[in-house]
Amino acid sequence: MTALQNPDAIRHFQSLCDACQSLASRYHSPSELRLYADGYLHALRRTELLDPISQRRLEELVDRWILDPSSFIGPDGDLRTLYERSRN
Repeated sequence: MTALQNPDAIRHFQSLCDACQSLASRYHSPSELRLYADGYLHALRRTELLDPISQRRLEELVDRWILDPSSFIGPDGDLRTLYERSRN
């Protein structure tokens, strides 16, 4: 597993995780979460706040994390209901 060692990279990962969980709790699809994460990572890359190695590690970790359905819980706390209902 790619470990994040840069404190700023860790904070960005936590922020991205929180935002994606919030989106998932509002029934956004995995493809929408991927678009959000891609935009976040692109903006972070453009600002050059992280060194290239930390940026690459963050991107690799996010790629694995966002594809793992166990990373998210449903709006009612149940993984099985994560994407079952339609948006209001």
